[in-house]
Amino acid sequence: MRTVRMFAALFALAVVVMGARPARADRLRDMCDVIGVRDNQLLGYSVVTGLQSTGDDISAPIAMQSLVALMRRLGVQVDPKALRLRNVAAVLVIATLPPFARSGARLDVNVSSIGNARSLAGGVLVQTLLYGADSNVYAVAQGPLVLGGFEAKGGSGSSVKAGATNVARVPSGALVEREVATTFVRNDVVTLSLHDADFRTAQRVAMAIDRAFGTGAATALDGGTITVRAPVALKGKSVELVARLNDIEVEPATTAKVIINERTGTIVAGGDVRLLPVAISHGGITIVIKESSQVSQPNPLGGGGTAVTPQTDIQVTEGNPLTPTMTYLKGATSLADVAQAFSSLGVTPRELTSILQALRAAGALRAEIVVQ
Repeated sequence: MRTVRMFAALFALAVVVMGARPARADRLRDMCDVIGVRDNQLLGYSVVTGLQSTGDDISAPIAMQSLVALMRRLGVQVDPKALRLRNVAAVLVIATLPPFARSGARLDVNVSSIGNARSLAGGVLVQTLLYGADSNVYAVAQGPLVLGGFEAKGGSGSSVKAGATNVARVPSGALVEREVATTFVRNDVVTLSLHDADFRTAQRVAMAIDRAFGTGAATALDGGTITVRAPVALKGKSVELVARLNDIEVEPATTAKVIINERTGTIVAGGDVRLLPVAISHGGITIVIKESSQVSQPNPLGGGGTAVTPQTDIQVTEGNPLTPTMTYLKGATSLADVAQAFSSLGVTPRELTSILQALRAAGALRAEIVVQ
């Protein structure tokens, strides 16, 4: 009950804040992406060395095989059968290549163990080739690892562990070796892609661009794509064109949504949520189980011993006789009214989740339910 009341109070405060000032438009840089300007994922495989007996053992031979291949490439011939290594671990290395990254730029990389290494603490990543989706090498990574967790063991076998010790990072550990050509303006036309596709928002974006660059400069192809033709003054000036587009402000259209996280019991509703008049009956069943023991003492003059007999008492209560079984909710046209109506039910957040889903199915709750 207290959680639901807090839920209502927070939403009422949100309505007061939103009502105190008009809705502010968003910049296009926060609403959409420029087609052609994108990140690229990189992936590589390597080994981590220098571990303190926390690496892969003989049951995970991939690290040993990789080390043997590396030593042979360096001109050192070793017998794989003679190796008993616990200071080496096989890892996968991932990185993200941002747009416009030039040769020599540095990237952060993430390293994760793929064997049975217990910890990567103190390890050093050996030179790793990072490949793109086209199987070309775009960066090379190496360097000491930085962990977000730790593990400590005592002499008696006790241990303390916090966070993940088989995942690490190498800050600025990769060097870009190959550049990715980025083309975002073709024939003086820029294509924008909305983060949240909506026909009304796309129309507003096109109208705002027409006001800034002239009638006919922008065309909404669908609910998520807008093409912009550069005006005469900006032809051949791709950077200036996109920079001016990014600063245009547009008020996006909003969709009524209720976000429900069943794991944490969190419920978040948007300001456009509406509630029609509806009657709700939500009765819970309460089961109380009591365990007790009954002791039976024998007659002092007779034979036998003390007997203990367990007894179980089960009570089932459906609903609350002090409250009506049917609750009537009036129509609510503001978020504060909706929150107040929900708080009057006196239910837990988990029960409120079921009620919201039932209201949506009945058509009384005018909002989209998103369950996470």
